[in-house]
Amino acid sequence: MFRKLAGKTIFISGASRGIGKSIALTAARDGANIVIAAKTAAPHPKLRGTIHTAADEVRALGGRCLPCVVDVRNEEDVEKAVETAVSTFGGIDALVNNASAISLTGTLATAMKTYDLMQNVNARGTFLVYRVEKCIPYLKKAENPHILNISPPLNMNPKWFRDHIAYTMAKYGMSMCVLGMSEELKPFNIAVNALWPKTAIWTAAMEMLVGGKDMSHKCRKPEIVAEAAYVILNKDARNFTGNFYIDEEVLKEAGIENFDRFAFKPGTRFCHDALFL
Repeated sequence: MFRKLAGKTIFISGASRGIGKSIALTAARDGANIVIAAKTAAPHPKLRGTIHTAADEVRALGGRCLPCVVDVRNEEDVEKAVETAVSTFGGIDALVNNASAISLTGTLATAMKTYDLMQNVNARGTFLVYRVEKCIPYLKKAENPHILNISPPLNMNPKWFRDHIAYTMAKYGMSMCVLGMSEELKPFNIAVNALWPKTAIWTAAMEMLVGGKDMSHKCRKPEIVAEAAYVILNKDARNFTGNFYIDEEVLKEAGIENFDRFAFKPGTRFCHDALFL
């Protein structure tokens, strides 16, 4: 791949680990400026990685990095991070809304505290990052501005609501932002798209969901989503907006045929993502 993102500034929420960090590292290889906006500043007893360890990895690959402590539920955190990014790098070229909270529980098993967490991180947090004072104004000035939400296509099959309606509502809120913002920002040539994995991706969140069991052999690595994000962020923003992309389809269209390198155990049968596809 050519260094297409060299010198571009990419603001990524939830980038201290998992898919967000993989997107950061993929862009770092081009020499991009990466803003890591996440909560974990000190080591967590159950979750590997912090904004600082992720920043070290970005720099080791040739990117510049600004680690920011950000809780996307907190407007002051988001505003400060965006302002610092602009003052450090001179602008923002792309925004990746990756921060997420998940609980696959039914109605009676979902405490209101959990419901509020998912709504506030997924839907409200995404909307908040969009609307902070300097984010969209600087995207308007960028040469090829992109907003990418890590969120699913809006599949209205009732089975995706039946068992975890609170999570579905929260995650679909991110996807509805794509529908609305892509139209709202189209006059300014800002692309707004969504990206979702075709198969399960093994991350810290997935590990916690399955109670610490190692199910990695049934999942793909976060790098497949990151490489698909790289392809999308290099598309012409004027002509590619309002889309709901699937990682494997994006990479196949880009000419990639061998997906074994994204497997923890090459040649194994993947577990298709059980959500929204």
